[in-house]
Amino acid sequence: MRSFTVDELTNHPFDFLGAPDLDLSVDGLGPRRLPAWTRPQIPNQIMDAMVSMGSGVRLRFRTDTDVIELDAMVTCVRSLDEPTPDQIVQLIVDDDSAGAANAFATTPSVFELDPENPADIGFTLGSTDTFRFVGLGTESRIVELWLPHGATIRIKELRVADGAAVGSAGPTGKRRWIHYGSSISHCIEAAVPTGVWPAVAADLAGVELRSLGMGGQCMLDQFVARTIRDETADVISLKLGINIVNGDTMRERTFGPAVNGFLDTIRDGHPDTPILIVSPIWCPSAETVPGPTLKVGPVFVTVPGHEVIRNGCLTLSRIREILATIVETRRALGDTNLYSLDGLQLFGEADKADLPDDLHPNAAGYRRMGERFAELAFGPGGALAR
Repeated sequence: MRSFTVDELTNHPFDFLGAPDLDLSVDGLGPRRLPAWTRPQIPNQIMDAMVSMGSGVRLRFRTDTDVIELDAMVTCVRSLDEPTPDQIVQLIVDDDSAGAANAFATTPSVFELDPENPADIGFTLGSTDTFRFVGLGTESRIVELWLPHGATIRIKELRVADGAAVGSAGPTGKRRWIHYGSSISHCIEAAVPTGVWPAVAADLAGVELRSLGMGGQCMLDQFVARTIRDETADVISLKLGINIVNGDTMRERTFGPAVNGFLDTIRDGHPDTPILIVSPIWCPSAETVPGPTLKVGPVFVTVPGHEVIRNGCLTLSRIREILATIVETRRALGDTNLYSLDGLQLFGEADKADLPDDLHPNAAGYRRMGERFAELAFGPGGALAR
């Protein structure tokens, strides 16, 4: 078979959509969802891991090969009270998501978390897996290899059939959508890479996704705002609030100015681009009680505090009000391409059967969120409609 090394994969004709930074080391090639200049500003290893996870990242090229093999080491996280989640590479041919083929990791490396002892982290070293797709035919077509959305990956080698042509797929020709959010946009609980709700919405709307959904890390960091500012975008959405409550990281005094500053930075590069602010989905423990939140057994709950010092603490209900006011105020001042969407329209109390841990939707819930977002945001009359 014809082989491509990691050095060759970093260059034309291969495109890693959704990954502006490719970390090349002795362990292989690791796509990253933030640009290289942000690395010194990333605050901790948890965020660094989220940046390295492949939610929305795909390797795109044109070929007529009948077989594709991708050698890679996958590293994921599991709770000791749960099975190791499937780690999947999906093959999409000519944008046909309905005909996606799946290849599974059999020996991933696994970080093991003990829910009763959060500081106790185990590790099981895996080995390189070969993700293999066969019987593809020999006509020329565009292929996309969607990488595992809830794991980091180190690519070792790509192979195609001897004599097969490999060339650039060229631009997608689609409008480019940048989406920023939390774990509920990262969607580690989705069943497959194309099952994360932003990918579902992008497929239905016919747009090119650039996902900045990062579990636990939607903290309005300025280096993320500058990343969005500097990238090409036809439409932008920001799903804000839940991580602020999860970590109890801001009060009313700081949250509103932080949102405005984040928007100001983006507007420096996108003065007229439609921006949609999406408020949090339903989370029963934090609707009217301030965070922080903590997982106790199978569900997330809020941690009681001393009410006398909790003045200005944020709940999800209050965050929705603040975000709506910010959008209303900025529109009145002339930013008429700024819009808001109540997250309860994407996932509300009526959907609670698909919220097993009281914080994160399951695979079915994420798919429904994607379908609803496609209709509400990209459908007729939607803020991001053409």
